[in-house]
Formats: sequence, C-alpha cells, structure tokens
Amino acid sequence: MNADLELQIAIRARLLATPAVLALVPAASILDRHARPAPSPSIILGESQAVDEDISLRRAVTRIYHTAHVWKREPSLEGVKAICGTIRGAIHSGRLGLAAGYHCADAYVSGIRTIRDPDGETSHGIVTIEALIHEVLP
Repeated sequence: MNADLELQIAIRARLLATPAVLALVPAASILDRHARPAPSPSIILGESQAVDEDISLRRAVTRIYHTAHVWKREPSLEGVKAICGTIRGAIHSGRLGLAAGYHCADAYVSGIRTIRDPDGETSHGIVTIEALIHEVLP
C-alpha cells in the first residue's frame, strides 16, 4: 500500500464511525466512485495529491491533500454546509489510525468550499483534508 491510499481508508473509516456524519449521510452513501449523479445526500471520496515534505534524507514524510465531495439535492447550500461541518468535526476528533508502517502526525480540514451545481437542483461541497504522514521505515 501507500500513504495516500492508507489515508483514504482511514478517512472513510472515521466518517463511518462518526454518528454526527451518519445522522446526515447514510453509510451506504459514503463512497469512492466516479458515477454521477451521486446519491443525495452523499460523500464521495475524491482526488488527492501526495507531496514529499523534504524534511529528511529518508524521504519518509509525505503531506497529502485529499478531497471529499459532498452532494445534496436542495434549494440552498444549508444541508451541504452542515455535512461539511460534520466532516470537519470527524477529522478533528482525534488522530487517524493508519495501517502498520504509517503514522499520521497531523490531519485537519484545511478548506471547505460550497457551490451550486449547474443543474440548478444540487448543492456541492468540497472539503480539503490535509495530512502529514510518516512512513515508519525498518
């Protein structure tokens, strides 16, 4: 595995284990997929970028930017903003647990953006989760 995939697995697990998230989005609608339209409401684990932190010659520390997309058919942005807030709370509730070989030194929501979808019926939220992952090398 790699740090990026381990982080994605940990984010999904955290969302599924957070009652406040599940009160707004059913567990079956927290997904990693491409298809549209997305279920309403839903959280779709999205794109990511992994960048070497360049703080040691071992190259064992990576900063990962991971996005989660929130979708909901609604006339306003209110529901999407509420879901984004619960995602933030879930990520900030404690250290993310990763598989053996990786340690999450830090994880937080570094940005939330809410927009109206061009279809005129759907609200869209984009949550950026930033994490600092240390690979535990033998």
